[in-house]
Amino acid sequence: MSPHTKKHPHLDRLLKRAKSLTLDHSSKVLILSDLHMGNGGRLDEFRQNSELVKTMLERYYLPEKYSLVLNGDIEELFKFSLESIACRWSDVYDLFLKFGQNGFLWKTWGNHDAALLDNKEYRLASSLVESLKFHYEDETLLLFHGHQAALFMWQTCSMLSRAVIFFLRYIAKPFGIKNFSVAYNSRQRFAIEQSIYEFSNQSKIVSIIGHTHRPLFESLSKADFLNYRIEELCRAYSSADGKKRAAIKLNIGELKSELDGCYKKGKVTGLRSGIYNNLTIPSVFNSGCTIGKRGITALEIEGSTIRLVYWYNGRQNRKYISERSNQAMALDSTGFSRIVLNEDSLDYVFSRLHLLA
Repeated sequence: MSPHTKKHPHLDRLLKRAKSLTLDHSSKVLILSDLHMGNGGRLDEFRQNSELVKTMLERYYLPEKYSLVLNGDIEELFKFSLESIACRWSDVYDLFLKFGQNGFLWKTWGNHDAALLDNKEYRLASSLVESLKFHYEDETLLLFHGHQAALFMWQTCSMLSRAVIFFLRYIAKPFGIKNFSVAYNSRQRFAIEQSIYEFSNQSKIVSIIGHTHRPLFESLSKADFLNYRIEELCRAYSSADGKKRAAIKLNIGELKSELDGCYKKGKVTGLRSGIYNNLTIPSVFNSGCTIGKRGITALEIEGSTIRLVYWYNGRQNRKYISERSNQAMALDSTGFSRIVLNEDSLDYVFSRLHLLA
């Protein structure tokens, strides 16, 4: 190990102690994180997309025989009591539990739902773990929420939880203050992702996280992905014939508009690259969250394929950028649609990881 290589003892501990499962070519796994379920009131961030989540679970993933991993911060216990959450969303818990019949249901805990460890009456108590370790042939995928990469947060989580809960429930909540978390701090978000990226490359594993609310595929943010896709199309343009050139030019224009939109939405620091060194190593994936304004993101593992998908209200007639296809799949007559944003084979992902890390 190089003297400049950083150590990550807390992440090493997660890897060593993780619950082990084996994936094969028949495995189908849905990974969701950061639902932040509340009491159904005005400040419940889950409420906006709750019907979408329930519909896709019941009408798509259950019939398709997916297993389910809930990767942390499923409940918003900083602002709401578990009793109020369980009462309002009992039908959602019923859906979660049905996935055990398909194969398995596991739930990791995050910083916003860590208090569940002390609650023996919690409906998903038997499924609660801190981290999961998927064995795919000779390779490893580690699933954990992601807050463990912030050393201060990890060490002080239990010590500060009562004070934080008091502030959020009795000060922030009455005054309508939004979710007070790392997801809204771009510098902290980048630092956490970078730490997990370094650990994953050193360990030669793939880490699947949540926590930052930022979807990542092969360690690439949306802005990274758009830049790379534009570059690929520019290279393809020179050797294309007339009709293909026109289509490529049109596609590049759409991608440029989407990229411009990324930079107009927030500070430049919020769009810092998902690439943490000169070569992009596909060692970090993030399922994003389910509290987006227009829809939700999730990760799927199906056999030897991993994909990032986006579910949304199809009636919005909104364009979505995808490397594979812009064709969305409507879910029957529900009004909701699913589109694959990106996908790759796990064999390719791990080949690149071993060659580049």
